[in-house]
Amino acid sequence: MTRKNLKLGLFEAIIILSLVLAIMGFGMIGLQLSPQVPILLAMTVVIFWAKLKGASWNEINDGIQDGIDKGIIPIVMFILIGAMISTWIAAGTIPTLMVYGFQALNARWFLPTVFLVCAVVGAAVGSCFTVVSTVGIAFFGIGVTMNFDPAIVAGAIISGGIFGDKLSPLSETNNLSAAVVDVSLFDHMKTILWSTLPAAVVTTGILAFLGLGHDRADLSKVNATIFALQGNFHISFLTLLPIILIFICAFFKMGAIPTMLLNVLVSTGIMFVSHEALSMNKVADIIIKGYVAKTSNRQVDLLLSRGGIESMMPTVALIVLTLALGGLLVHFGLVATVMDPLGHKLNGPFKLVLAALVACVGVNLFVGEQFLSIILPGRAFKQTFRKGGLTAAALGRVLEDGGTVINYLVPWGVGGVFIANTLSVPTLSYLPFTFFILLCPLFTLLSAATGIGLKTENSDQLVLEK
Repeated sequence: MTRKNLKLGLFEAIIILSLVLAIMGFGMIGLQLSPQVPILLAMTVVIFWAKLKGASWNEINDGIQDGIDKGIIPIVMFILIGAMISTWIAAGTIPTLMVYGFQALNARWFLPTVFLVCAVVGAAVGSCFTVVSTVGIAFFGIGVTMNFDPAIVAGAIISGGIFGDKLSPLSETNNLSAAVVDVSLFDHMKTILWSTLPAAVVTTGILAFLGLGHDRADLSKVNATIFALQGNFHISFLTLLPIILIFICAFFKMGAIPTMLLNVLVSTGIMFVSHEALSMNKVADIIIKGYVAKTSNRQVDLLLSRGGIESMMPTVALIVLTLALGGLLVHFGLVATVMDPLGHKLNGPFKLVLAALVACVGVNLFVGEQFLSIILPGRAFKQTFRKGGLTAAALGRVLEDGGTVINYLVPWGVGGVFIANTLSVPTLSYLPFTFFILLCPLFTLLSAATGIGLKTENSDQLVLEK
């Protein structure tokens, strides 16, 4: 709970929050440090500020604990996601999805096909970064040979990867957003469909129009990838059972953690069926350290050498630290002091959603870190949305459409820097062609303005609210 007897003025709260953002922004953007280091420094500033204000060490510890307590379940989920990714690869689930996706590639409809195939792969692996750095590179080379503008091809790849990321139960940002607003993962994913699906449909149409007249392409790279997958993995409909299982568990409203545990168990069973000589020690090694692909195709090896519990530890460390920082900011009233005056002026769904979107974009611009653009605005607007009559799920969608996706458009953001370096296309060059990213916030604002797809506290249904 927030410390009630800590005297705190609005101006002082703004100064401390600005200092926190400046430390993290300069560290991550200016010095290009790993996010953990600036966050630790920001925590140090907040802790000693609280101590100077008269807080006890026990109260400071309580603030840290309050923040981290909210993240225990997602932390366990992130660990299980690492295990699921590695077992899905070893069982042939992800390779099978890739083969089916690549076989759908059509030269005449290259751009929309790239968007949709990247979405399929993104949904399978739960990571836009993975899609861009592997499948995306292959598609980028094909697009250049077809004389497409490299920026347009990059936009299609990035849009597809993010669309798939938002459809995936393995997505780190999906799980984090759901955890920050305290809703179930599957309720969160259903809510974001109100902006995600319309954005995907419009994006597909735009890309189809832009691709007219390009009906020739060298698909040798794609065929080589398919050949490598078929030669080194068990490709069959059976391997899709873990994905089907997720939907079955969702239908019966099974919790995310038991769903993931059951999924790892089923994937492990498929591994033993597919590889008769597989030992239990090898399976344990795959679950802990991840799967290492050893094929004759370097792109396939890059894509499918991943997963494992150990691979999630940097993410877990980052989330623990950001949750701890967020806990301190909330516990000592810094967030509430700034948000309360603003909350009185946000007297309608559209104003609430617009303010939260601006806050998410602002964190991305000032800090450039995707997780912080979810955690900090999520913490700040949680009570404000509740007082305004909107559900936590509505806030979760805003965090995705203003926080998760926008990070890829910030030239100094983690996502923007990664993609620009991977595809050798400047962020500002591909930005106008990332139609899916640009449309998601617009559809969220449209939902807030019309009430369509906006869930209120007074109803379990999606209703119109003016």
